[in-house]
Amino acid sequence: MWSNLPSDLLTNIFSFLSADSFACAKSTCRHWQACACTTADYNHYPHGLTKSPFLPHNFHPHWFIALPLHNHGLCCYALNPINNNWYVLSLDFLPDPVRPVGPLESLLLLRPCNSTFLQLGMCNPFTRQYKPFPMLNIRRTNPAVGVVHLSTLPFPRNSFCLNSRVYVAGGMSESSREGATYEPTLEMYDPQLDTWRIVGSMPMEFAVRLTVWTPKESVYCDGVLYWMTSARAYSLMGYEIGSNTWRELSVPMADELEFAVLVSRNGSLTLVGGGACVFGVCIWELGEGDVWVLVEKVPSELEMRFLGERGSWGGTKCVGSDGAIYLYRDLWSGMVVWREVGDGNKWAWFWVEGCLSIRGKRVRNLQIKGVLIHPNLVPSVIL
Repeated sequence: MWSNLPSDLLTNIFSFLSADSFACAKSTCRHWQACACTTADYNHYPHGLTKSPFLPHNFHPHWFIALPLHNHGLCCYALNPINNNWYVLSLDFLPDPVRPVGPLESLLLLRPCNSTFLQLGMCNPFTRQYKPFPMLNIRRTNPAVGVVHLSTLPFPRNSFCLNSRVYVAGGMSESSREGATYEPTLEMYDPQLDTWRIVGSMPMEFAVRLTVWTPKESVYCDGVLYWMTSARAYSLMGYEIGSNTWRELSVPMADELEFAVLVSRNGSLTLVGGGACVFGVCIWELGEGDVWVLVEKVPSELEMRFLGERGSWGGTKCVGSDGAIYLYRDLWSGMVVWREVGDGNKWAWFWVEGCLSIRGKRVRNLQIKGVLIHPNLVPSVIL
């Protein structure tokens, strides 16, 4: 009988479910709900994993989370890529209005809007939990933020703290003599100690570019944390964490791209960019010798459908993960998705409708930032 199954076994079964199936299973009865929120012994997994809070993990695709760029009713929208259903998630549990920064494992990395200086926090929109980060050692305005994931295991080694490091680089800081000045240092958040540490420096030129011309997205690949400059011609700045050194990389067709975004795909540094002079959207991967290799182009029929009457790639946004790359504009607009299919290394193109309504109720069109995360429906001890 299902009611007689050992809790560890039932919890292990739950870990293979998609988020929507897990939500249904969790609401079946009190016994199943208790099993879904208890601990499970993963000693039968490799790498010596021990007891850890239950987490439904990476057997299913990332969900696309659409976060409004401005405070509009304290909510966000989530797309289930398995059935292409949209859901609305209330953010009224947050203490302040926030702006999205990016993904942080199965959480969202956020910054409050009511502070001139950078403050960070993390939240799980599915369990309605939030935790602010401690204050930085140096108060900074508009620095670049990067995330380094330390573990690629299917289950975390230590579920009682993050398996990632958060880096803050550059920005403007206050000087008693000169007023505001560019800050040529980096700070790293250590989740085990719950504190920030100054871990390196940079050339002043890089501090200026990180502050003025760099979007907040970052990509970590092969020991290097990369940021893309947002001013044409595009270029890359990379911070080699092990050696505490900086490097600069060129971008293919840098002065002809109308948009350019860095993502990670199957462990490779990937560049997605497009424009009229490029004849659409191209996807490059960084190969040996820092040479960019063209690996794919968006099919022409999807390009035409995405552009519509605008005819311009300006304003196009992109977000990617190891399993999918999304091109999008705003909440209503349809998205072009390049997604891994099947068990092999095959990828295919799809069209996904934007979020016009949820359960028959029309939603307001918003400018959004897309984030890809694996949804976690279990309250976390981290938060």
